[in-house]
Amino acid sequence: MQGESRSFSFDGREVQLTINRFAPQAGGSVMLECGGTTVLVTVTRSAAREGVDFLPLLCDYEERMYAAGRIPGSYQRREGRPPERAILTCRLMDRPLRPLFPHWLRDDIQVVATCQALDERMPPDVLAVTGSSMATLLARLPFAGPMAAVRVGLLGDDFIINPSFREIERSDLDLVVAGTPHGVVMVEAGARQLPEHDVIEAIDFGYEAVQDLIKHQQAILTELCIAPVPMEPEANNEAVLAYLESQCSDSIRAVLAEFNLSKADRDNKLSVIKSHVANGILNLGEDHPVRMAVASNIKLFGTSYKALTKKLMRGQILTEGKRVDGRALDQVRPIASAVGILPRKVHGSAVFQRGLTQVLSTTTLGTPSDAQELDDLNPSNEKTYLHHYNFPPFSVGETRPLRSPGRREVGHGALAERALIPVLPNKEDFPYVIRVVSEVLSSNGSTSMASVCGSTMALMDAGVPIKAPVSGAAMGLIKEGSDVRILTDIQGIEDFLGDMDFKVAGTEKGITALQMDMKITGLPMATIGDAIRQAQPARLHILAEMQKTIDKPREDLSPHAPRLLTFRISPELIGTVIGPGGRTIKGITERTNTKIDIGDEGLVTIASHDGAAAREARRIIDGLTRKVHEGEMFRGTVTRVIPIGAFVEILPGKEGMIHISQLSETRVEKVDDIVKVGDSVTVRVREIDNRGRINLTIRGVPQEG
Repeated sequence: MQGESRSFSFDGREVQLTINRFAPQAGGSVMLECGGTTVLVTVTRSAAREGVDFLPLLCDYEERMYAAGRIPGSYQRREGRPPERAILTCRLMDRPLRPLFPHWLRDDIQVVATCQALDERMPPDVLAVTGSSMATLLARLPFAGPMAAVRVGLLGDDFIINPSFREIERSDLDLVVAGTPHGVVMVEAGARQLPEHDVIEAIDFGYEAVQDLIKHQQAILTELCIAPVPMEPEANNEAVLAYLESQCSDSIRAVLAEFNLSKADRDNKLSVIKSHVANGILNLGEDHPVRMAVASNIKLFGTSYKALTKKLMRGQILTEGKRVDGRALDQVRPIASAVGILPRKVHGSAVFQRGLTQVLSTTTLGTPSDAQELDDLNPSNEKTYLHHYNFPPFSVGETRPLRSPGRREVGHGALAERALIPVLPNKEDFPYVIRVVSEVLSSNGSTSMASVCGSTMALMDAGVPIKAPVSGAAMGLIKEGSDVRILTDIQGIEDFLGDMDFKVAGTEKGITALQMDMKITGLPMATIGDAIRQAQPARLHILAEMQKTIDKPREDLSPHAPRLLTFRISPELIGTVIGPGGRTIKGITERTNTKIDIGDEGLVTIASHDGAAAREARRIIDGLTRKVHEGEMFRGTVTRVIPIGAFVEILPGKEGMIHISQLSETRVEKVDDIVKVGDSVTVRVREIDNRGRINLTIRGVPQEG
């Protein structure tokens, strides 16, 4: 095998790169190793398919359980459908890569990152992102790189680069920053209500580290004599563009200036203009250059019309400071909300609407056994807060087959989950497993932030004692040269034709989640700081509107939610409660009609809709786990009689035996001459043998008449 090896020091760790040695038939490959974590990244390119008018970029992240010395827990004992964390890493790779390819590129490009060895001190996802840049450059694709990513944590007052899994758990911040020489291109973060200035400082801190990784990539490429592939611009048909500008610019401007139009009416009017101009082109002479150009390229007219609409919309914002719905640049759309939307057994529900974006969120409370078991490379083995996001086709007025959740749905659900986790109650205080589902009923921009708002209200409607309500807003950007405008609460057309989608969620105290995606090759820190600061008053305004509907969690849980009773027992007594083959705990649940979960550390959770039944189950478990001492007296009930003695339940679930010789001071011929099943007797613990069996006596014990 042939290949190049390079290494460099980064943040006190050695990073080793093995270049084009593994996967030699891929367009470019690099194996990155940092500590004991190894990720192989490959990039492959195929010729463009006919009729494709977008960049078919596919980013995949594969986890191999052998990387952590484990065998998959699935029935077939092999990796199958990627777990949620792997899907999120796919998105983490895609988001900073996509804007760095030229917009005219139509070739199929696939990036595959495979984690082949894992050291818990170095999470593999940021290595996969940085490796995707290096592999793309090695594949000699047109690419505005290099690009790199780092993770930033906050322990105490200190920022740290690429913290370990355990450090991430203790950190007040989990931030991933990706950037190019031109600026920051992606941000993904969860935070524990950090002030805006701390988050801005963390992004800046991470971007400085990114620059170091970029310089190392550039040095390696120079050593290997690999020059960047020119980003040649797409050849535009100036005749078509000029014709469209002359024929419909005024009409499009007029539609964009009708601020009272609904989204549907605006789209319809723009479609009518488009059809009118298209018919006009058909009426041109057959040798007219515009008609000939459109006839030779079926996609040309549509892309040119879109480009003109984009230019005019952006120009209106830059020159007049007016958006298509008439709002000021920092103005939030009208807000409406309600709670308790769904009756009966739904534990909590809320609907949140901002403009035409409408999301219905529900909360369901479950028991510890409802926690999601994780089978991935992350050290955590379960999730007790689940946030699921659904985006049906009717939410945008379309028809398409309903399928299982895609990467977008997983990503948006994870963002809302990240935004709300910092305000959830501690497991010890609120041992429920919580599932929130956000159903997008109508979409016109920023559905993920509407999910955060609606879910906050649904949690409070269910009586979940969250620490503070969370709201969110999506910020946009229009940038032409040095002329920049930041937009608050972007709607669909502004997201589609703009340069940035920057989602910011948080409480009155600070930020809990960030997600920034770019359509340009980088943004300076000053602009990012401005966007974060401009989001704060928007978040607080939205929060105030939400609190008009519900301002704190309900004092009582839904009557349909299970009631949980929690307490601890000694871990060494867990087996006593469970019993041989689980018979003891099964008997308790059947007797009390409850659901009982016992954690490895001895935390017992009893779930029931009947408080008295839960207390009875606890009484039984207390009896099973209570230590009995020799000489103690008990009033018990005879449960069984055998020829050599009788069994007495002295505590709930705990029995002792009275040998026939201990039933009376005189000789006893038959046990049931003295006691029968159901009799109540007073007994004394005579001894406890080395196997824990309790031997009782009633000899010399005063009996009730």
